[in-house]
Amino acid sequence: MKYFAHETAVIDENCIIGEGTKIWHFSHVMSNSVLGKNCNLGQNVVVSPDVILGENVKVQNNISIYTGVICEDDVFLGPSMVFTNVTNPRSGVVRRGQYSKTTVKKGASIGANATIVCGHDIGSYAFIGAGSVVTKNIPDYALVVGNPARQIGWMSEYGHRLQFDEDGIANCPESNEKYELKNNQVIKIK
Repeated sequence: MKYFAHETAVIDENCIIGEGTKIWHFSHVMSNSVLGKNCNLGQNVVVSPDVILGENVKVQNNISIYTGVICEDDVFLGPSMVFTNVTNPRSGVVRRGQYSKTTVKKGASIGANATIVCGHDIGSYAFIGAGSVVTKNIPDYALVVGNPARQIGWMSEYGHRLQFDEDGIANCPESNEKYELKNNQVIKIK
């Protein structure tokens, strides 16, 4: 094996697990899941069937990633955050096969105890504050907080809040990369 799985982890058949990935205590990777290279699944993580995680995805403790979720490369999932996959669950009504899709795009971070209601995508490098409840699509680079989550700013790819000048230009204080805010969208200036 080119990945590490703790002796208490359960990995079902027909999973693809990338080189350098680590799966820790009491975690369960279910059938037909795909985990890219260099992922890290903390303690007590469940990856449901057919979930796709890109490369370098960091999944903290106590998270269930349900069928219908795709996380692109470099996604961070904070401790005990929650995905859903059915909008109207009922114990007495079987809705298998009716799962709503959720995509978390490249570089996005989701804070501890946040909830992502299914059917809503998280944009690239978006930042979801701890405890937030996402009930709509989140744009690239957006910073959202609260219940329901509302946008309060923009974040750089390095995870710093961007302060735009009167021309709509901002610099990341760590990388010094420049960003432009135009028509309520942020793009990185190459």
